Amino acid sequence: MGNDFHYNFIEPDQAIADFVENLGTFQNLSGEPKEVVIIPDGRVDLFFMQSPAEPFCVTLLGLETYPEQREIPSKTTAFVVSFKPIAVEYILNTSIADVLNKGKVLSDDFWDFKAEDLYDFKLCCKKATQKIKELLPEKADERKRKLFELMHLSKGEMSVKDLSEKTAWSSRQINRYFTKQLGLSLKAYSTILRFRTSLEHIAQGKLFPELNYTDQNHFIKEIKKFSGVAPKELSKNKNDRFVLLSVLKGK
Repeated sequence: MGNDFHYNFIEPDQAIADFVENLGTFQNLSGEPKEVVIIPDGRVDLFFMQSPAEPFCVTLLGLETYPEQREIPSKTTAFVVSFKPIAVEYILNTSIADVLNKGKVLSDDFWDFKAEDLYDFKLCCKKATQKIKELLPEKADERKRKLFELMHLSKGEMSVKDLSEKTAWSSRQINRYFTKQLGLSLKAYSTILRFRTSLEHIAQGKLFPELNYTDQNHFIKEIKKFSGVAPKELSKNKNDRFVLLSVLKGK
């Protein structure tokens, strides 16, 4: 990205990897807001942020189902924990059904983070990792653990019927769990996972479907639904506005 926008994302400690996808930081050092497009990625983000325009705040973002343009204020510094959905129940001990496509502000002393912590990424990672380790459940429901594992391994392409059979959990109960905890159906979440995988392919310059899409038109339609643009334009990533794509290209 430009010299005024910096980011760094790392994989979590193995002890918390069942619940956390990555830990990251970003800074907009410019004197102008940074325009970005938030696109669905199947993760639940916990943000610790501050800027001259906004006091230190902690925000939990729910899942996204469509693209949304946002601005990162000038001189913003942030630390983010990107959770896998199973963490909603076991680590965050809440439901995010009410924050689909939006977020909620948490207490500004959440996890004992302070504004000055944000300037030390290693410290933030250490504090968050330690806190999550303290919150790890003694035992998670094996059906739920298996369900999310299969969904991610299959890149969202395993049918509800197959997932139900392999987890010994009825499709009705699975959908009830998804609706109650995450605010959307299993099928809707699976479609987002497929898009996320396609995004990784687009980051590699592959502009044709690599997964189980009906045809090229179906692929283009779904990419436009979740990003707002066709695969070719998404790949160009003008002005680095698709931050997730920039991160994937940088891998």
